[in-house]
Amino acid sequence: MTSATGLVLTEPRSFEQRSFELPDVGADDGLLRIEACGLCGTDHEQYTGHITSRHAFIPGHEVIGVVEELGDAAAERWGVNAGQRVAVEVFLSCRECEQCRLGLYRRCERNGLATMVGFTDADTPPGLGGGYASHLYLRPDSMLMAVPDELDPVTATLFNPLGAGIRWAVEIPDTQPGDVVAILGPGVRGLCSAAAAKEAGAGFVMVTGLGERDAERLALAPAFGADLAVDVAETDPNRALRDAVGAKADVVIDVTAKAPAALAQAVQLARPGGTIVLAGTRGTPETPGFDPDHIVYKELRIFGALGVDVTAYRQALDLLVSGRYPFADLPRQVAGFDDLEPLIQTLAGERPGSPPVHGVFAP
Repeated sequence: MTSATGLVLTEPRSFEQRSFELPDVGADDGLLRIEACGLCGTDHEQYTGHITSRHAFIPGHEVIGVVEELGDAAAERWGVNAGQRVAVEVFLSCRECEQCRLGLYRRCERNGLATMVGFTDADTPPGLGGGYASHLYLRPDSMLMAVPDELDPVTATLFNPLGAGIRWAVEIPDTQPGDVVAILGPGVRGLCSAAAAKEAGAGFVMVTGLGERDAERLALAPAFGADLAVDVAETDPNRALRDAVGAKADVVIDVTAKAPAALAQAVQLARPGGTIVLAGTRGTPETPGFDPDHIVYKELRIFGALGVDVTAYRQALDLLVSGRYPFADLPRQVAGFDDLEPLIQTLAGERPGSPPVHGVFAP
C-alpha cells in the first residue's frame, strides 16, 4: 500500500475524502494503521464550527491502532514494536522543555495545542494527523501506550474518556475515600467519572442529566458506580442529594457541554470548602443563575481541566481490562467513512433521534 485515506474537514459541515501518500519512515518517527477512533463532544463542535480552525484537517483524537512501521530510535523512545496495538496520546511532548520535564506536557513549548492529534493541517505533508483516516503519522514527539491483548480496538478507544474520568474526578480534586461526589452530565465522560470516583473509594456518587435525551444514560449510571441518578428536568438535584445523604457534595465534576445552567448547579451542590472541576470545553459563554459571590461565601476551589495524561490513560486501560464495569457493553454506534457524517450530526443534535452513548469511527 502506498496511499492512505482520510476524511478532511475543509470548513464547518463539509467533509472531503482524500487520498494521502504514505510517508517514508525514518529513525525517529512511525506510521500507525488505525483500527478505531472514539468520538466525543470536541468532534461535533469541530464539525459545526463551534471550535474553529484556520486550516483543513483530519479530526479524531481517541485513536487506537497497530504500529505498521517505526524507526529504531522511535521504538526505543516509545517502548513499542511494529505490529503492536497501541493507544495514542492526544498531546505531543518534546520531553526536553521545562513544562515537559515537570510532566505538564500539555503546555509543551514545542507542541501544545498546535500539534494535537486531530487538529493539524491536512495540507502540510504528510497530512495524516487525525483519527478519521486509515493511517496516522506518528511524529517523533508522539506518545504511545501499549494496549493489552484482552481489549478489542473499539472498547479500547474508551482509554481516552476513562482516563479523563480518572484525572478529572479523582486526581485533580484529590477525591478521598468516603467523599460525596456529584457528576453533572451522564455522557460517556460522566459515566467514566462515576466509575473513577467509585474506584477511588467515594462514599456516594450522584450523576445528573436533563430530559429525554439523557434518559438512557441516566439508566446506565448505576452500573458505572452511581448511587443516585437524577433528571434535573424533574427533580431538584440539591434536594435529591440532601435527601439521600443529608449533606452537600465534597466534589462536583461538571462534564456538561452547552448546558449553561450547570455551573450555577455546581456551585449550589458543593459544600463549603468543596471542590468543583470544570472539565472540557463549555460550548457556550452563558452562565444563567451563576452568582460568583457564592464561591466567596463557600470558599470553593474551582479547577479547569483541559486534557488527560499518560498516567491516567494507563490506569484507564487497566480498569477496562478488569471488567469491573460494563464498558464493553455500552450502547454504541460504529461508523465507517461513508456513514460517519450522519453519526456526527446526530451527536451534534442536528439529526432526529438520540445519540449513542459511545460513538466510534472504524475505517
